[in-house]
Amino acid sequence: MAQQRPGAQEILTSVLDEASFEAFPTPVQHPVDALYAQELEQARAATGLDEAVLCGTGTLDGRRVVVMAGEFGFLGGSVGVTTSNLLLQAADHATAEGLPLLALPCSGGTRMQEGTPAFVQMVKIGQAVLAHRRAGLPFLVHLRHPTTGGVLASWASLGQVTTAQPGALVGFLGPRVQEAITGSRIPEGVQRAEHVVAHGIVDAVVPDEELRALWSRLLQVLDPTHRSVGLPSGWAGAAGPPPGPAPSDAWQAVLTSRQEGRPGFDELTAELEVPLWLSVTGDGQVGEAIRVGLADLGGRNCVLVGTRREAWVLPADLRLAQRGFRLAQELGLPVVTVIDTPGAALTEQAEDQALSGEIARTLGALAELEVPTVSVLMGRGSGGAALALLPADRTLCAQHGWLAPLAPEGASAIMHRTEGHADQMARSHRISADELQAAGVVDEVVPEPADLAAEGTGFCRALVRAVDAQLDLLDEVSPAERLAARLHRFRSFG
Repeated sequence: MAQQRPGAQEILTSVLDEASFEAFPTPVQHPVDALYAQELEQARAATGLDEAVLCGTGTLDGRRVVVMAGEFGFLGGSVGVTTSNLLLQAADHATAEGLPLLALPCSGGTRMQEGTPAFVQMVKIGQAVLAHRRAGLPFLVHLRHPTTGGVLASWASLGQVTTAQPGALVGFLGPRVQEAITGSRIPEGVQRAEHVVAHGIVDAVVPDEELRALWSRLLQVLDPTHRSVGLPSGWAGAAGPPPGPAPSDAWQAVLTSRQEGRPGFDELTAELEVPLWLSVTGDGQVGEAIRVGLADLGGRNCVLVGTRREAWVLPADLRLAQRGFRLAQELGLPVVTVIDTPGAALTEQAEDQALSGEIARTLGALAELEVPTVSVLMGRGSGGAALALLPADRTLCAQHGWLAPLAPEGASAIMHRTEGHADQMARSHRISADELQAAGVVDEVVPEPADLAAEGTGFCRALVRAVDAQLDLLDEVSPAERLAARLHRFRSFG
């Protein structure tokens, strides 16, 4: 079945508020020869457009935005000098007016009728988009069928959040051109939206009819000034389940943190609104241990980064976390990290992909963020994978949470060449919540109910309330003061 290809006008009608779109005027075009001039006239007659992109302003649920949509029916959506000038006008206008920029590319790439002068136009469009991002403004991209060539290799791959049409062709060169150059055809499905999402190249496959609702919510979540009504009804005033007894020692905390049925990051986020989970790592590799979401936490927008309970952390997971940190810094959103991990993956693959370096880069990126940061030790805090998500302005710890250089069994194997002394290692390493608080590593210990498996919802909500309260405190401190305090905090340990 042939892939459906809605035109630029049709896709803009489905995304924007009714009758809100106002197009930018198309610059005067000077074709290089008579044949090209004829092709342009035929394209205009066929599409009703002056160029292969339709750019302008509009509103989405009342919010002013700038949009740029490709039209494949106009010479294959190819980008020439005039096309580029329209795209440049859109990006510059969005930056100057402080507006979100929404891109809906649909293109075979550079316009071959214009050659190299058209090809180099991709540079200035990319520069304009990056200037827009540096201004702290949202740039959202939805890849339509097809998006290839220089368009994909420039501005279409620079979105803070990138989605794609189901089944859309997304690739550097289309299969026909690739076969003509190399003599072989790329396998079917490699350049389809679903494949590139699975490989961490695009964040999600989203049908066109769902795009308006998603973009509307994302524009709210990416706005650091937006506040919803706050915690859901019943959350703020509820005391939550009564706390259970404190652990008798660190080893008991370790055993409790590993119990089956204990809520983790997935259960915590089930209590929140997360319009989209990000997956783009930028290198074609994906992990399953760390999730990064754009979340509404207690009425406050944030970037949420957390580890999943039973998954071992890969380098790709850490690169995804770093992407979340960059996005938060760019848009001025606070970062909340949630730690509950058995540790980093101990595999040949992880070593080949620079596991240690990614831990160091993740730790450094989080420690240097200028936005407010809160970390939460929700359960197991084993090794470098846990430490990478720890260095925040404020750190909370669940009653049975812990942090250690290795799982106690690993520490025992180093010291005693056997795992049999794990309980002793847990006690001697001072890893429990109370000990961490006494050392200044943790600011607040959040009590747990006696039967956490049965009362997990109340506990997760208590954690959210505690994080929200810490972010309220951080709102009163300037970025310079936060950074100075964070530096002093970690230098003062030991």
